[in-house]
Parts: sequence; C-alpha cells; structure tokens
Amino acid sequence: MGVVQTIPIDKKRDSLPKRFILRLVKIIFKAYVELFRGTPMIVQAVFIFYGAAQVFNIHLGMWQSAFLVVSINTGAYMAESVRGGIISVDPGQMEGAKAIGMTHVQAMLYVILPQAIRNIIPQIGNNFIINIKDSSVLSVIGIVDLFFVHKSVAGALYTYFESATIVMCIYLVMTVISSRLLLLWEKKMDGNDNYELVDAMGVGTQFGEERKGRL
Repeated sequence: MGVVQTIPIDKKRDSLPKRFILRLVKIIFKAYVELFRGTPMIVQAVFIFYGAAQVFNIHLGMWQSAFLVVSINTGAYMAESVRGGIISVDPGQMEGAKAIGMTHVQAMLYVILPQAIRNIIPQIGNNFIINIKDSSVLSVIGIVDLFFVHKSVAGALYTYFESATIVMCIYLVMTVISSRLLLLWEKKMDGNDNYELVDAMGVGTQFGEERKGRL
C-alpha cells in the first residue's frame, strides 16, 4: 500500500482508465489507513469479533479474529512507514535509475526500496514492539495472553502487585530482546565500513595496501 501510494500519475503518458483506477485504489488505501490508524485496536477487536457476527453473520474464532485485528492494524501503520521511507529517498535516485534504462518497477525494487527499508527499520522495530505490548488488549475477546492470565490470577488470589510485576518483567524481556535483534539487523544492512571494488572476475578488491599491491 505504501508503494502504491507513491506511484506518480502522469496525465501525458498514462491513459484515462489507468489514471482512474490508480486514483481509486489510492483513495481506498488512504481510507483504510485513516480508519485503522484513527481507531483503537481494542475497538477494532470488538467490532470484528462481536460486531461482524451480529450484523454480517460472520463468525470468526478468537485466534482468527486476533490475527486479523493485529494484521490490519499493523498494516495501516506500516503502509505509512513505507510511504514515508520511499519519499525520504532522494528523487535523483529514481531519475538516475530511469536514465540508465530501468522501468519504474525495476527502479523501485532494486534502487528505492532497499534504501527505504533501511531508513524505516527503526519504525519497523517500534511497530513490532508496540504489537507485543498491545496484544494485551485482545483479552477483551477472550484471548488468553499474559494480561488475561494476570487478571485471572489477581482476581482469584488478590495478588495484583506480584502478578503485575511478573507480567511486566516478561513483557520487558520480550521487548528488549526484540530491540537488540532489530538493532543487529540494522547494523547488518549498514554493511562493512570498508567498501570493496568488484573486478571482472568477481573478486572483491579492498581499498588500501592490498589494492595497491594488486595494481
């Protein structure tokens, strides 16, 4: 969705049906993003699990509803993250790619998106960590998660402080581990500090003394 929203509409080159379809798709995607970013996940869960069964006679299981809610809610945020990441890439990158004969799709796949993904890795990490924590709201539709267990234990034994402390520690461990893994991914995408040249035989030649020796 983020990629589609950045597709330019050229009145000179694009036919009328193509412009119409592209504008319609962009409007639908924009409405989806605004709807699911502008409403709480807990309300979306109730709407899908209870409301869909009552009004549309669509009966989804608890876990089906939970995965659906998390997916569509996260998708709305990720669509904007991807769109912002693409926009953040210098427009000259796209112009340069097209200048060497790439199509828009090729330029997007091989030039723009790799840079955009690197730029939005921190936002991807934020969304992932938010999902880990926000999964607790799914207890409203009966999902047995950490918060659901906390409520059950605290209600039965009146150990609110002890139970909440344990649950907070578990959430903290999960989020810290996730943050570290995402940080490693970010460093991996940054690559090495020493860049290499690739010769005709496909062998990398490092800058420095080794390169001078080969020359």
